[in-house]
Amino acid sequence: MRLIIVSGLSGSGKSVALDVLEDMQFFCVDNLPAPLLEAIVPELEARRQDNLDQTAIGVDARSLRQDLGRLPAIIDRLREQGFTCELIFLYASDDILVSRFSETRRTHPLTREGLSLKEAIANERRLLAPIQDAADLAIDTSKSSVAELRNLVRRRIAGREEGDLALLFQSFGFKHGLPTDADYVFDVRCLPNPYWDKTLRPLTGLDEPVCQFLSRQPAVGAMLEDIGRFLDTWIPASRDYDRAYLTVSIGCTGGQHRSVYMVERLAAMFRGRFGPVQIRHNELASSRQVN
Repeated sequence: MRLIIVSGLSGSGKSVALDVLEDMQFFCVDNLPAPLLEAIVPELEARRQDNLDQTAIGVDARSLRQDLGRLPAIIDRLREQGFTCELIFLYASDDILVSRFSETRRTHPLTREGLSLKEAIANERRLLAPIQDAADLAIDTSKSSVAELRNLVRRRIAGREEGDLALLFQSFGFKHGLPTDADYVFDVRCLPNPYWDKTLRPLTGLDEPVCQFLSRQPAVGAMLEDIGRFLDTWIPASRDYDRAYLTVSIGCTGGQHRSVYMVERLAAMFRGRFGPVQIRHNELASSRQVN
């Protein structure tokens, strides 16, 4: 049985993630108290023939505080018993969460304790920090629309087969800040920049003139080869360590030309080798599966 535990901050998209998994024929349970996991999982395993071989369970701050702190240890015990468990954690920046609650006019679950919205968000972040630290995959949804989050969950989580290592190659611009969900970060700002060619400036690393420009630069080929060699060495080590997800981030100044080009080439290089490969261009709002 494949078991996915979905947790995260209120307003970060947990309900969207569970909806996607349910659409993909996962049996979904939301707001389950953490201690009940050890009771329900063996029962679900015994009823795999009833289409319960793929299950997603939501556990979040609506549970009792003392129960939440036990979740990582509970997951470890389930794994020791031979169950395949993945812990997915969704989060977003404080400003984004405040905006989402304001737009939807929903009540944060911790405001019932007499806290303001900002205080409730900060308290929840502290409360769930051990779960985020234990997560197999932590997803920052600050820049994601509902459609983008649905696509990410569909492709990267639900589309992963047991034993696969799901790879995400993402481009970003350093001037917009480092992505917080990266496992590896490579800086390609030292490479020749198409931005300084006025004919290439409005284009992106997806456009053929930019690709031709970069492909002619010896430094670009050398950097691509070096990063590929590094990943070729260490991705198998991550898989052997039972990692289910790995995010490789490539950054240039604006996230428009060089990083986009490098991500596309790296994704093609590793397509089909370890598991599903996905591409995300943070500054271009583009995400897709490539195998």
